[in-house]
Formats: sequence, structure tokens, C-alpha cells
Amino acid sequence: MQNADRLWLPYCGAGPTPAELWTRWNLEPVALTLIAGLGAALIAFSPSRRHLAFAAIAVLLVIFVSPLCALSSALFSARTAHHVLLTVAVAPLIAWALPLSKGKPHVAATTLVFATVFWGWHAPAAYGWAMSNDLAYALMQASLLASAVAAWRAVRAAPPPAAVAGLLAAMVLMGLLGAILTFTPRALYAPHALTTTAWGLPPVADQQLAGLIMWIPAAAVYLVFALWLLSRLLRPQPSAQPA
Repeated sequence: MQNADRLWLPYCGAGPTPAELWTRWNLEPVALTLIAGLGAALIAFSPSRRHLAFAAIAVLLVIFVSPLCALSSALFSARTAHHVLLTVAVAPLIAWALPLSKGKPHVAATTLVFATVFWGWHAPAAYGWAMSNDLAYALMQASLLASAVAAWRAVRAAPPPAAVAGLLAAMVLMGLLGAILTFTPRALYAPHALTTTAWGLPPVADQQLAGLIMWIPAAAVYLVFALWLLSRLLRPQPSAQPA
């Protein structure tokens, strides 16, 4: 088992036990600098929306600085929660903090790119690479966030019907991956083969929990946004006042 543990050297360190979780804060200067730099850039681009920038930075601190970072080395379900927060919380906050895109929104293309990136990094081989190489891990996080921000920016700029279609497509693709993980009868992710038992979860149960996180709360975010846009579209417009 010790030799197997050495195969995986995740960015957030070895998976913690429950007793040591709250001692595992990630205070790496590079991560803190990048998060602070992103926050400063967002505020500089759109000072009137600084509250969204602050909210995005707060979620990034939870993802990369709090003990959730270490927990995601132990549990695939925690890693999934990490990715969900990155793509359906941080990404839309950044998309709305930035100035509105002036070009033609390509909702279908950006949604497809995001789904491809998200599914790609959850392929067992790609995931294992990211869990054993810091540069691969950085590439995973950057590509997930960038593709999600692009998709959310396209949704924000698109007419409501196109935006709703993109959101529902993202919901289906997120939910489908979640369903696959939930019903797959064997554990797929070798980095977590030896790290879940301390948390009372067999690897398959941890994977199923991860699938449920994608299938229900993550997909629900897209549905809620789509329903919100539909409600705005169907809301009666105020009649013009007589001159």
C-alpha cells in the first residue's frame, strides 16, 4: 500500500484523516498570489461589480486554501464538489463581474467546449495524471475555469432562448456524467483507491456520492438559471403610459 500511495502526489498533499483535516490549510504563496491577482484584475475591469469579484475570491479561497483542498486528495466526492464550486459558482460570478461581451455569443460552441473539458478531465487516465503532477493539476483547474467562464459569458450575452438552450444542454451533460458515475459498479479512480476508508467510505461509494453531486445539485444550478431566464422572458411587459 505504501508503494501505491507514492504513485499519487496531489497538489493538495496526501489525503488527510478526519482527525487532521482542520490542520490542513493550503497557504502556498503562488496560489494566494494568483487568487489575489485575479481579484484585483476583476475589480479593475469592473469596479461597479466588485461585490461579485469579492464573492468569486471567497469561493476560490474555500476551494484552494481551506481544508477542502486537502480533503479532495482523499475523497473523489470532495474533488467533485471542488470542481462544481469552480464551474457553477466561481465561473458565473466572474462572468457577471466582467464587462458584458460585445461580440456575437457562441453559446453552443462554448457549452460544447466546457462539456468536453469537464468530461475529459474526469476520464480516469487524465484525472490520475492531474493527481500526480502539479503542472497537470494547474492545467486542469485553469482549463475548467476558463471554459466555464466562457460558457457563462456566452449565456449572459445571448438572447434568452439561446441562453436557456445552452443552460439546459449543460445541465443534461453534467447530469449524464453524474449518472454514469453513480451507476458504474466499480471504482474508476486509482488515486482514491486507498484514501477513502479513513472516512468510512469504500471507493465505489465515494464515486457514487461524487456522481450524485454532479447529477443533482450541480445540474440543478443550470436548471435554476434557465428557469430564471424563462421567467424573465415570460414576464408581462409594462404597457406604455399614455403621453
